[in-house]
Amino acid sequence: MALDDFQQLYGEDGVMPVTQPKTSKASKPAVVRKKFAKPPVKVACLACRASRTRCDGQDPCTNCLSKKRKCSYLPSKRGGPRKKKKPSISSDEAVQQDEEQSAMITPPSSGFNDDSPEMFGQIDVLSIPGAGLRSLDFPSDMFTDLFVPHAENAIPVQIEPSSSPSNVPSRSLVRTYGSETDILSAYYEFIHNYFPILPPRCTPRIPDRPLDCVGSFTESPSEEPVIPYRPQSPLSNALSAILALVPHPNDLEPSSPASVVRRRTYAQTFAQMANLSIESDCELRASTTDPAQALSNDRPSIDRAPLHPQAPVELESILALLVLSVYEYTQRGNLLKMRYRAGQALSIALDMSLHSLSDDYDEFAEARRRAWWMTYYCVLQGSIVSATPLSIVANDPQFVTPYPRFAADPDGWSVLIQAQQVLVSATQFVVDLNKCVSTRTNLQYVFERMQQLDSWANSALAQSNLLPIVPQTMACDLESTTAQSIRAISRIKLSSAQIKIHRFRAFSDIPIFIRKHCDLSAATTNHPVLADTVKSPATQDGITQVGCSCSSLDMFQPASSEYTPSSASSTSSDFSSLPQYSFTNGFPYSSQHSAKICLRASLLISQMFHCLPIPQPLYDDRQSGQGLQLLPNPLPRTMPSFACCLMQGSYAMLMIFYKARVEKQMTPDYGGSNMTSPSDRLIEEIRQGLKRIIATAINYAIAFEALDGMRDEIEGAYHTAFIQA
Repeated sequence: MALDDFQQLYGEDGVMPVTQPKTSKASKPAVVRKKFAKPPVKVACLACRASRTRCDGQDPCTNCLSKKRKCSYLPSKRGGPRKKKKPSISSDEAVQQDEEQSAMITPPSSGFNDDSPEMFGQIDVLSIPGAGLRSLDFPSDMFTDLFVPHAENAIPVQIEPSSSPSNVPSRSLVRTYGSETDILSAYYEFIHNYFPILPPRCTPRIPDRPLDCVGSFTESPSEEPVIPYRPQSPLSNALSAILALVPHPNDLEPSSPASVVRRRTYAQTFAQMANLSIESDCELRASTTDPAQALSNDRPSIDRAPLHPQAPVELESILALLVLSVYEYTQRGNLLKMRYRAGQALSIALDMSLHSLSDDYDEFAEARRRAWWMTYYCVLQGSIVSATPLSIVANDPQFVTPYPRFAADPDGWSVLIQAQQVLVSATQFVVDLNKCVSTRTNLQYVFERMQQLDSWANSALAQSNLLPIVPQTMACDLESTTAQSIRAISRIKLSSAQIKIHRFRAFSDIPIFIRKHCDLSAATTNHPVLADTVKSPATQDGITQVGCSCSSLDMFQPASSEYTPSSASSTSSDFSSLPQYSFTNGFPYSSQHSAKICLRASLLISQMFHCLPIPQPLYDDRQSGQGLQLLPNPLPRTMPSFACCLMQGSYAMLMIFYKARVEKQMTPDYGGSNMTSPSDRLIEEIRQGLKRIIATAINYAIAFEALDGMRDEIEGAYHTAFIQA
């Protein structure tokens, strides 16, 4: 009845007809807008806003008092009438909306209709944390739009004011440190076991104490970082760049895009600061005031306390460049800068004559030896990952500096350097082999070189497998874990060298990865080796249609995506199905022998990566237990400059897998016996090996973004291979 009276009095458009006294039948009523006796109040209650009725601004207002409902207010920045932003709605719709909004605002005692479950469902959506919440710092006219349904299924908006969790800064921290001592301690926890550029610890182990005051989630993750403590030396800056990539123990969302970008930004800032500090250490004061006088000066003197008490301060620029070389490769993916940083370190080291140190041993001798041989190691590593010629002679007779020493493994350093030499020689062999195969020239050199390298790699691998003989008192040496890690890395490198030596003979270097990694070719039709292959008609299509990691294996399996025993008759179970060359008889090894070597080497690579130690820093009671529980478990290993060995191992295992699967499905009793065949055991061993490699790649990729591509390639190839398993 009240609605009928309202419609009769005001009409559908909310205007009031005013009838003048009748003077004649011809006179018609004139329609004028009702003028308010009082101006509108500045703040209307929430109920009147929702029902779009005029509020008198009292507490409680007249409307709420008459309807016996709750009356509450929100502050408004301005008052007065609001401009209509939506077309006016009909009176029937206004009644329906008024009832719905009133139902939401009134207490449950007012009752709900039987057709209200849909509204309950809409309210349930708002119970999700963060759903429908908003900031209160908006102009007041925005509330009108929020409370007026714009569509038939519009979700009612929560009316009671509350704080929004999205405005509460969550902890998106970066691992930074507040002193040189803490940075050095973190180096031994996260870096030293894989990249021992400094002598052993001189002080007892202390808890890891990253600062807890950097950044928040609401700030732009890529904005200019605020560095609470600026490291004092090039080395501490370079180490901070690596440490910043390791998730902070109190970062609640370490894998979120904001946290990843923030770590990347801070790491790059520290790397740039390290470069500036290196330039400062190499600067002569006279260069800016009296360049002629500067020419007669010696090396610049550095007035700064050393980061490590047994490492001279003049070595810190060299060591910083070595760390930055690995950073450019594993985080930035920049091979050019990787080699450039290593070349800078080599120039400074040669200028300091670190390559020709005597056998004299003093308190700084170990630091100088490690600085030289790690520089040598990084220069060779740049050539390995880029498959480019060496910038130095690897066995230069001028390099006479004695090897450093691990107390727990006196031969550990010599094993590592020899493994690096074998690997760089095997990489150069792959480059020479591709040239000889494409030109059909100098093949005899390839055959002889392959035999020499195979003998060298076998000898070095046998030496790396020998357990070090040390006194019992040295078994718990501070660097015992580092020595074991270096042994494992040496075996990884030697196994990778074996795969490079035998890969072409075993698999004809058929590409299976989509992108180019190290010296492994990408799956494209313009591969120089495949283009010159003498192909039979049965394998012609499998070569010419190489376009992805799956199609490049057509010589192992039929073109059909569903491999069945009936279709296996067209595929040979021997390696004769591989592309054949007219000169293959000249190789000193058969394809089966080379394949077995590749298989053993790839499985050893997966085992040694799995055995590398995981960082396990100490934490004190000040640090949040909640944050520690959310850290990646396990923490990421660092300094994976030899990550290409992951690609070599996975390549060999995948190639052997496809051959083993074809052999299994070619057997006469395939599918009719429940007994486990040798092929089944081999396939399962390969599966486990690939899982270990994938787990290693995932672990590295937690901190180093450039390795995401390797991880995705290996994972994709694995799932493609075992999709039917």
